[in-house]
Amino acid sequence: MRQATHAMRIETKGRGLYEFTDKVLRWCASGDFSTGLLTVYCRHTSASLLIQENADPDVQTDLQNYFEELAPESDRYIHSAEGPDDMPAHLRTALTQTSLSIPIVDGRPALGTWQGIYLFEHRTRPHVREIILHVIGN
Repeated sequence: MRQATHAMRIETKGRGLYEFTDKVLRWCASGDFSTGLLTVYCRHTSASLLIQENADPDVQTDLQNYFEELAPESDRYIHSAEGPDDMPAHLRTALTQTSLSIPIVDGRPALGTWQGIYLFEHRTRPHVREIILHVIGN
């Protein structure tokens, strides 16, 4: 059993979904693992991770619109130290996830045909987000 880790940075331009599936696939291919488990981890509390459809961009638009309604910017929040988008960003992260587990089969993450790995940026300003990849396997 072997293990490997890798840190990557994703620059965002503000709220939205940022696909980085290709970066993950390239890194996994460089490690020469045939089977195992990949963990993808986001080191932030105002951004999250999703596995989502990557064929129709309307899915991303609908997801963003849904979360805008679910956790809107508002003056009703107590926590507002970093601006009006701060607490809604934390709520959106709490409702999604900061870690993904993906099996590695035949040397590749076992994603479905239309699945992509996304960073879901919840803040309005640009950020640089750090993602940690960890694989354990053979």
